[in-house]
Amino acid sequence: MKLALFFTRGASLKLWKETGNLDREIKPYKRLLDRFEKIYFLTYGKNESSLGNIKVLPVSPFRKELKDVDIFKTNQMSGSWNAVIAKKIFKKKLVIRQGRQWSIFAKEEEKTWKRPIIYLIEKFAYKNADAVMISSKADIDYIIKKYKTNPALLHYVPNYIDTDLFKPMKIEKENRIITVAKLENQKNLQNLIEAVRGLDIKLIIFGSGSLHKELKILAPVNVEIRNNISNNDLPEEINKSKLFILPSFYEGCPKALLEAMACGVPVIATNVTGIKEIIKDNQNGYLCGTSIESIKEKIKEVLANESPVNGRKTIIENFGLEKSLEREIEIYNQI
Repeated sequence: MKLALFFTRGASLKLWKETGNLDREIKPYKRLLDRFEKIYFLTYGKNESSLGNIKVLPVSPFRKELKDVDIFKTNQMSGSWNAVIAKKIFKKKLVIRQGRQWSIFAKEEEKTWKRPIIYLIEKFAYKNADAVMISSKADIDYIIKKYKTNPALLHYVPNYIDTDLFKPMKIEKENRIITVAKLENQKNLQNLIEAVRGLDIKLIIFGSGSLHKELKILAPVNVEIRNNISNNDLPEEINKSKLFILPSFYEGCPKALLEAMACGVPVIATNVTGIKEIIKDNQNGYLCGTSIESIKEKIKEVLANESPVNGRKTIIENFGLEKSLEREIEIYNQI
């Protein structure tokens, strides 16, 4: 069989590389080549090189190569219309992957004028899907209620973690906290920076985004903002740290949090949708509120804990790469 992956609108291999995610994103597709004769990536890049039996093409639902493809798959809801149009033209099977519920994020971000358009895009995609892969259990109930989608089409497939790459290392801990996040309002980094102000520990933030300049100005001497790094280099940075923190206002199924848990580092995250499906307070991590005070108190509490909990067992049992691929292959076999 052959598989075609339609990239998220605006995404490319070049963008994946710039954000440090190229190796992480292509890893499952290299494994899927054991099941597929060929995989196509339809991207928004220009003159991008193919990756062996993963052939890279400019995105278009009308490409002649799609005639011989068996299954179309989307990477996110944004850009999914290309895959739906291709399905209608070539009469193939369509798997919609929903890494995050676009309409919910648009509501949280108060993008009022975009929400009716996003609603129509999601409705169009779900109506034409042969299967839907969803990374958050909360989103399943939302889709059934809002779009009247047949529950039999909805499959819970959480984000995967390569537990051979993200694992505990025998590295001396530095007096620091780490977070990996887009520098956007969703991630609540302003409150995190204020929460560590005056604490005797350093905060390292890895990421890029529209708030870079604002956060640089806000950051006190014990906060350092660094650019994105390769996903392959991230395990060492996590293992150097005393704890990982993700203070978001809302999430889907955050990969950075899962990666930190896989490294066996204590994690703090906010008690919000998406995260509270993963973190069980004081069992595999720690939950806090989104306020400065709540974040500060939880950091002090965890740093003082002589036997901090870690979530590696949770990741191995529920979020391992091989388990996620098994779920995905079962979906392809069903359709």
